[in-house]
Amino acid sequence: MSLRDLMRPATAAALALTLAGCAGLAPERPQPVLAVPAASWQAPLPHGGEVGQLQRWWQQFDDPLVADLVQATQAASPNLAAGTARIEQARAASVAAGAARGPLVDAAAGLSRSRGDPSMSAASSSLSARLQAGWEIDLFGARAAGADAAMLRLQSAQAGWHEARVATAAEVALMYVNLRACEAQLGQIEQDAASRAETARLTEMAARGGLLARSSQDLARASAAQARAAIVQQRIVCDAAVKALVALTDIPEPSLRQRLAERRGQLPRPAVLSVAQVPAAALAQRPDLYAAERDVVAAAADVAQTDAQRLPRIALAGSLGAARTTVGSFSASGSVWSLGPLQVTLPVFDGGVRRAELAAARARYDAAVSAYAARLRNAVRETEEALLVLQGDALREPDLRAAADGFISSWRATETRQRAGVATLFELEDARRSALASQSALIELQRERVGAWILLYRSLGGGWSADETRASTSGTSATSIKP
Repeated sequence: MSLRDLMRPATAAALALTLAGCAGLAPERPQPVLAVPAASWQAPLPHGGEVGQLQRWWQQFDDPLVADLVQATQAASPNLAAGTARIEQARAASVAAGAARGPLVDAAAGLSRSRGDPSMSAASSSLSARLQAGWEIDLFGARAAGADAAMLRLQSAQAGWHEARVATAAEVALMYVNLRACEAQLGQIEQDAASRAETARLTEMAARGGLLARSSQDLARASAAQARAAIVQQRIVCDAAVKALVALTDIPEPSLRQRLAERRGQLPRPAVLSVAQVPAAALAQRPDLYAAERDVVAAAADVAQTDAQRLPRIALAGSLGAARTTVGSFSASGSVWSLGPLQVTLPVFDGGVRRAELAAARARYDAAVSAYAARLRNAVRETEEALLVLQGDALREPDLRAAADGFISSWRATETRQRAGVATLFELEDARRSALASQSALIELQRERVGAWILLYRSLGGGWSADETRASTSGTSATSIKP
């Protein structure tokens, strides 16, 4: 009877005893119960215009520089580089966890020469080469749960990369919109300063001729000086925004300023986005929610794996190879093999370590569930806030335009009356301030509206889909997916 035949009854007996002793002890993986959004949005949905595709949304702006800045920022972003590194780490962990489920095979070779007995005149030589295999039978699914958790965390890392991509695009776009609004405000201030300088010149001429009091001349000079100071202050704000764009995009400042000069003071106009009637359909496009959901399921797999570590483990080892032994003129060679040992490990006492590890895994699972619920609430809030801003801006715009037109007409009429000596300089300055404030409010409304579209783009996931992440997990790197 061979050694293999002798091992079969022992193996069967060990398995039978282990299964009998552990009946009913198989670990159960928690079934994640995730929060769901409300059945309907509480904020009005946007309407009008053509619906833009999220994946190519930046190309649908009327300003091509927006898409170029987004692309440059994503290429230079340290957050995306860190996200890529996290993906590679998670991918390596997933490969290792999957490989641990199968047998491990090592190749070994040895050479020795010795004379163990002084009475022997010849030394002995031994040469061997073999394959050694070891396999821990995944009786209770601990290794399978570990492989599942590693794969889920890989998917979470890939979705996190997409979230960083969307956030980076939104950040640079908002910065660009703020710069264009700053330039538009600067244009208004420069026009106002030119008007004040002309008023100061005319007032000074009138004062010299005795037609106006010296106090009017002093007021006109002070108003012109105030406008010049406002120009300097606004230029500093705009220059700071340019330098922020340089830091985000890594584009040399002279090159960026040359590109920016083409549409100075013009705010970009984005394409209108569509929002699903059901929040669940819209929020399913968010990579951060998908990543949080993957983290919950991975934490559940961790609980199952940790629970299985408290149960018996069965490991089987064996080897197969060739050996040659030489003693003097005698030599022998042939194949060698071994099967075993079949080892059953039964945890008896560990001072409560495994129980504590299981409690910690369950606590991490509860934390993951809470984090998912918080992300979901935040996603709903971000989307509805963007919708509210869009709705409010649409309602305010007609009145703000009417107010701006009225204040500008009043300023021009007061300026004509003041030059004719009918209106005072104080009345002119008051009309000028009202006209400038109305123009600034209109520019701010436009900036806020474009910013709301950008924030809505981000809150809807920026064109990401779970299918992209699953394809990436199958072998396509997430960094190859373009915005």
